[in-house]
This record gives sequence, C-alpha cells and structure tokens, in this order.
Amino acid sequence: MRPEPATYEPGTVLYDTAARVGEYRDRSGARVLLRPLGGGREWEAEPAALRPATDRERLGASLRAANDRTLATPPAPGELERPPLPVPGCEPCAWLAERRERARAEFDHSAVTDANVLLRQHQRKEHEG
Repeated sequence: MRPEPATYEPGTVLYDTAARVGEYRDRSGARVLLRPLGGGREWEAEPAALRPATDRERLGASLRAANDRTLATPPAPGELERPPLPVPGCEPCAWLAERRERARAEFDHSAVTDANVLLRQHQRKEHEG
C-alpha cells in the first residue's frame, strides 16, 4: 500500500510514472511538486502516479545529475582574465573594443567588464557558430 503523498517528507526520492525521478517538495492542491535530483525546474505529478524510487532509479538519476554538472564545463583557467580581442574587420567587435577602451580610460571597471562580456557573447554567436 502506497503512503498518501501528504505523508512524504520533503526530500523523499520518488518515481513518477512519467519515467522521471524527483525529490518530493510539497503539495500543490491535489497534485504533488517534485524537483529533479541535482536541481532544476519543479514539476507537478498526480499522487497516484508516484511511488518511492528504487535504489537503482535513485542512483541512475543521481548519476545523470552529476554528468549534467560535469558537461557544463567552466572556462579554461585564465581565460576570463584575458580580455577578448576583436576579430579584424568586424564592426561590432571594433565598436565593443573601443567602448571597453573608453571605459578603461575613465577607470570604469564595471563598464570594462560589461564590454568584455558583450564582446565574448558577440564572438560566440557570430564568429564561432
């Protein structure tokens, strides 16, 4: 016999028949709120569609969450300390580099950082695609 959802403790790992494993968070009216292991967007599930997750399901979900975190690779060491260089002949790159130099001359370090972020975003979108 399954326990009523109200008796689940927050953090209890449950299997939703929609083939998802999640942590019990709370009730939302007649439905139950679950959150993916490792974090993420909550979803609602029907209480009748839930059961405690098996060790295998819990382990699989934990491994997927760990792999997702590993695949989100951080920048290489030192990459963010070096300002991005404008691509020769690219007007947006030149404009952002000039904006950065004006900010540097005015000792506006926040604007320097903003220009670097915008230049990196532009280069990722337009020059690495």
